Amino acid sequence: MRTIKGPALFLAQFIGDSAPFDSWDGITRWAAEQGYLGVQVPTHDARILDLDRAEASQDYRDEFLGVAKANGVAVTELSTHLQGQLVAVHPAYDAGFDAFAPETLRGRPGARQEWAVGQVARAIRVSRMLGLDRMATFSGALAWPYLYPWPQRAPGLVEAAFDTLAARWRPLLDLAEENGVDVCYEIHPGEDLHDGVTFEMFLERVGGHARANMLYDPSHYVLQQLDYLANIDIYRDRIRMFHVKDAEFRPTGRQGVYGGFQNWVDRAGRFRSPGDGQVDFGAIFSKLAQYDFDGWAVVEWECALKHPEDGAREGAAFVRRHIIRTTPHAFDDFAAQDADAAANRRALGLDR
Repeated sequence: MRTIKGPALFLAQFIGDSAPFDSWDGITRWAAEQGYLGVQVPTHDARILDLDRAEASQDYRDEFLGVAKANGVAVTELSTHLQGQLVAVHPAYDAGFDAFAPETLRGRPGARQEWAVGQVARAIRVSRMLGLDRMATFSGALAWPYLYPWPQRAPGLVEAAFDTLAARWRPLLDLAEENGVDVCYEIHPGEDLHDGVTFEMFLERVGGHARANMLYDPSHYVLQQLDYLANIDIYRDRIRMFHVKDAEFRPTGRQGVYGGFQNWVDRAGRFRSPGDGQVDFGAIFSKLAQYDFDGWAVVEWECALKHPEDGAREGAAFVRRHIIRTTPHAFDDFAAQDADAAANRRALGLDR
């Protein structure tokens, strides 16, 4: 068994327009001051990581990694959540997701998709150049608007959506194989890959591709009332990344899983800072240690109530408390016996 690495912090929710959150040097120094040993890096903001320069320049990559090391953190993974979302967008969401693309591509869904595919491909190559072996992303969605089967879905509609999704991702997965990088889809509402069943539907269509893997985030399972511990048992060989994010689900007589179109504060299901929700992280860390998870425990701070800087500081300490330093030997080795075939036969009464 291996000891999980951490704590690390996903930087996406903290990038801003004021120091220390507006530069790579500033935000990595701040993360280390909060107690983090690593950072997961979004790739949509050139102030933090310029993907074009990172692919083109060894000097830029050396400086990028050097700043992080000097400030006391490792780069754990890159993230292409926003670009991956744009690999597949249902027209109902065009206007909303246009904000994820450069202004020149807005209102041009075909060009936006082409750009997104190129960005994900670049991030895969840059991951390899930075010495990283896995990358976080979203799958995008074509079938999501049809999640609830009313009106009755047309025969073949969902199948066509997943066929198309797989066809768009297969070349990227092949590129990931060439570069030794696992593509870790965050199983997430709003994506066609939002639970185990949909992940399997996708996996079947990409031929069980070895590079199609999962980013495990239990908060999304709490909000849909999925058994997040059994999920680890089922998909342990595909879980390659881990977000430490808490959540609570408190249904009432007025609302449940769907949330009644309420804002995050007033929803029955809402995200919370680590330790403030209902997720049994003790059990999660135990299962991941048992199954020899070799990645990082990455805090993704999203909370409807708490200040982000408090959540970040508390999150680092929370992960430290939960990481299990795995044992190098069995606890009862003190009573171990030497191997002796003859003694074993006698103990079993086989020579009587």
